[in-house]
Amino acid sequence: MTLAEEFRSRNFMPSELRAALQWRGNGEMSDGTGVLCMVLCFALGIANIFSPVLRIIFSVICLACSFIILFIEVPFLLRICPTSAKFDAFIRRFTTNWMRAAMYAVMCGIQWASLCTGASSLIAAAVVLSIAAIFYALAGLKSQEFVGSKTLGGQGVAQMIV
Repeated sequence: MTLAEEFRSRNFMPSELRAALQWRGNGEMSDGTGVLCMVLCFALGIANIFSPVLRIIFSVICLACSFIILFIEVPFLLRICPTSAKFDAFIRRFTTNWMRAAMYAVMCGIQWASLCTGASSLIAAAVVLSIAAIFYALAGLKSQEFVGSKTLGGQGVAQMIV
């Protein structure tokens, strides 16, 4: 299916709608907005760590969010990284579009609240997290089933390893 056909189908499944952000040569679409959120949160969390005291709190939260997003968007890491059972159970809650939309909405709300410390580059993280929340909410509204990418560790990766 071409990119134009994906948009014409009005399928708001994030892994398909985000095809414009990241395209793989083998034709598989990836969850580009989630990956973009992860990278931005990590970079901006580090970049704002040497700021006024209150902004440091928001930058540490942004940095922590990047690792949470990493484990949610790349579920294969739960198998290869030594994590606790509680952390695994927490991450496994976010398997539906609505739960992911809620998670991204909470994260973007926290980053929008960072504006109380003054304007900073954390606004970029808030905007991208908001876009991801909207994408997942649209997919949930249309009752579209969540489809994980094989490339990022979704369904089918275990068969590829074994």
